[in-house]
Amino acid sequence: MISKKYFIYILQSKKDESYYVGYTQNVDKRLKEHNSGKSKYTKNHKPYVLVYTESYDKLAQAKQREQYIKSYKSIKTFLKSRVPPNL
Repeated sequence: MISKKYFIYILQSKKDESYYVGYTQNVDKRLKEHNSGKSKYTKNHKPYVLVYTESYDKLAQAKQREQYIKSYKSIKTFLKSRVPPNL
C-alpha cells in the first residue's frame, strides 16, 4: 500500500512580507499555483517563497496542525519558535 504524505507549508510574500499557511500533498506544485495567481487570497501578494514545511501521514493531522499554526497571534512568532535565527 502506498502511503501519501501531507505537508503543512508557510509562504512569505516578497511583496509585503505577509505569510500564508496551508496544507497540500505537493508543495512545489502548490507554490507554483500561488505564484501564478490561482489562489484568491495570495494573488495580490505574490511572489511567494517557501519558508517552512512539516510532513504528516494523515490528512486529519495536517489540517489540525494548520489550524494550530493559524491560531498563533503571529506566524512570525510561530516561525521564531521553530527555526533558529541565522548566526
